[in-house]
Amino acid sequence: MNPLRIEPTPHHTVTLRPVEPADRLRLFTWRNSDDVAPFMYTDHQISVEEHNRWFERLGQDPSRLYWVICLDGEPVGLANFADIDPQNRRCAWAYYLASPRVRGLGVGSFVEFWMIEYAFGILHLEKLWCEVLRTNESVWKLHQLYGFQQEALFRSHVVKGGQPQDVVGLGLLAEDWAARREAMRARLADKGYDA
Repeated sequence: MNPLRIEPTPHHTVTLRPVEPADRLRLFTWRNSDDVAPFMYTDHQISVEEHNRWFERLGQDPSRLYWVICLDGEPVGLANFADIDPQNRRCAWAYYLASPRVRGLGVGSFVEFWMIEYAFGILHLEKLWCEVLRTNESVWKLHQLYGFQQEALFRSHVVKGGQPQDVVGLGLLAEDWAARREAMRARLADKGYDA
């Protein structure tokens, strides 16, 4: 994937670039941070060895793509596609913002817009889906704003902090996005973002 250049305000630039070798330690630190770990499925502290095994596999599996989200050139998060299935024309996706200072700047909305665009416009998929902890209401509501529909509620699906947690399953079809796309572009433009 070529890096995406998105300019949300005259003062900020958001880009998504492929993961690089220099990101290894950064991703390890983010994944175990209090800003990211509570929203992930796994509940244990990721070891250096476990992280290194995962990092070494990056780029070897064509069904997975990863990008570092940057704000004004500074890495602030990670986005990915997983389980890319050309035969059934679908894939899963997820992202996180690891830097608390970027929350509220619209970075997540721009990442959402451009990842959807990439899934349907570049990969020519018919469905994009995701799973979000039910307690992470701001994220699944953002997905719904972009046209995702709740397709499942997986009860007691993962254990976090020793307690079972529900997971919301959401899906977006290419036809849903075609109907929603311009409204979302206009919404971002109303906030001063150039989508």
